[in-house]
Amino acid sequence: MSERTSRPSFTQTPDTGAIAPKDAYVLVVEDNLQNLVLVARLLAFAGIRHYEWKASGWQVLEFADTMPQLDLVLMDIHLPHEDGYDALRKLKKSPRYKHTRVVAVTADANSDAMNKAKLAGFDGFLGKPIDPDKFPEQIRAILKGEAVWDLGYQA
Repeated sequence: MSERTSRPSFTQTPDTGAIAPKDAYVLVVEDNLQNLVLVARLLAFAGIRHYEWKASGWQVLEFADTMPQLDLVLMDIHLPHEDGYDALRKLKKSPRYKHTRVVAVTADANSDAMNKAKLAGFDGFLGKPIDPDKFPEQIRAILKGEAVWDLGYQA
């Protein structure tokens, strides 16, 4: 169940918002080490060269400020100390990150959770367990400016 906008190419001018994977800076906010390892491998497969990891929503904004740029945040929702919604609100309040794409990546993968994420201002939704066959292309699509709303791998 993916909702996608038009498919722009990587050769567009910078004002379109398209980002080549090799140039993207990604922050993964994930408290489960196994999930992080999987996401990190799949990001590398998608062509991402620059990513950082934070295990909690707490101080995400401060951590993001240490990065040279931030193009995409993959945000777990259920995190210790501050959840993904709190971290999203802080990021979106900062002028520096107003164009940063923030995508919910959560095991709470149902239509109610997806609608709540949309209303909260997330730019996309990837349900866990993530589908390793689709995830690299989903990341590329998000970096092209497409909206990806997917409940994840459903057995």
